[in-house]
Amino acid sequence: MSNKKISHVDLFAGAGGICTGFKAAGIKTVLAVEKVESCAETYKKNHPKVNFIHKDIRHVTKKDLQIINNLEIDIITSGMPCETFSTAGSTSRSFYDHRQQLYYETIRLSKILKPKIILFENVPGILSKKVVKGGKRLVIDDIFDDLSQIGYKHFIQTTLNACDFGTPQNRQRYFIIAANDMSLELTVPVSTHNGVTTVSKAFKGLPTIKANESKKNLKYTKSESEYSQLLKDKSFWKTGSGFEQVLTYHVAPNHRKGTIQRFKLIKQGENLKDVFTKRSEGEVKRLQEKRILPKKWFIQRNMRLFPNLPSKTVTSHCLDELVHPLLDRALTVREVARLQSFPDSYDFKGGPYICPHIYVTQDKYEQIGDAVPPLLAYHWGITLKKILKRK
Repeated sequence: MSNKKISHVDLFAGAGGICTGFKAAGIKTVLAVEKVESCAETYKKNHPKVNFIHKDIRHVTKKDLQIINNLEIDIITSGMPCETFSTAGSTSRSFYDHRQQLYYETIRLSKILKPKIILFENVPGILSKKVVKGGKRLVIDDIFDDLSQIGYKHFIQTTLNACDFGTPQNRQRYFIIAANDMSLELTVPVSTHNGVTTVSKAFKGLPTIKANESKKNLKYTKSESEYSQLLKDKSFWKTGSGFEQVLTYHVAPNHRKGTIQRFKLIKQGENLKDVFTKRSEGEVKRLQEKRILPKKWFIQRNMRLFPNLPSKTVTSHCLDELVHPLLDRALTVREVARLQSFPDSYDFKGGPYICPHIYVTQDKYEQIGDAVPPLLAYHWGITLKKILKRK
């Protein structure tokens, strides 16, 4: 390839995790598609030069794609909604959820744009998802067949843990990389990261704030880690020069007194389930009457993180699922963004801080939890550049 920028189309773009990592890797995102308004607002704020189609991908037409003027596309990425492929709570979900077929929209648009490479991202649970309940046919088989039918017969698949690429969380993700040129030497990112990035390293430089504290104009402390410096480094993320000086979105969540008392009962590595199971039935009832414990526990709820280990997976429910390793509160938006490897300059513009999951709007925590970690995307970007430049 020539020295021209590698071009990228970002489908199911969300808040911009892939675009952020690709930008750091030197890949130019020329078009993004996202239907959720709060995500679109965040994306456009941080990536104002990217052409943006704000609509349901099922309604994106060939005419809509004229916004990029028949530009030759090198890469399409597709991080379609993963809820139906997740193992968490799967018994309560329908096998006929229409979102399990959303992958086909990537096939449809790829047929029009003809990228050199298509990169699918999802949870590993997609590998066991059946097309029809009780049947033998897997959704993944449909994806492979549909890729082949539009000329992308050359593909490999892999599962990567974001933790292996410097991100301070255990986050397993499944990828398919497919090409329409059989001579392309397809490879996947290989970890060269030594050790692990812990929660403590991730939070370096963030001042201590307790639950319900409404401190404003907070400033960084002088404490740093290699990781915290990386997330402040505007040169690395190609958002300017120097280091980020202004701390944003580090606002303590508000909790009821009873909730704070509950957090005090949770030790590092434990969650709400442990509080229930380690106490007698009578004690649990007493704590429920005081509104310290809820009426029932949820397996994923209220896990206190270990400071010297990576976090558990950050999800769209991270506000309810993660407790600060040392303080009796949930995490701030900036702390969650640190765990996901978003640079400190990232502005989560869209949506409120918190809103119910039943709404179409995604709050700031949901936007971050649903994203591909930018640092993992960066390593994919470096790998894709090598594949294309070999050719």
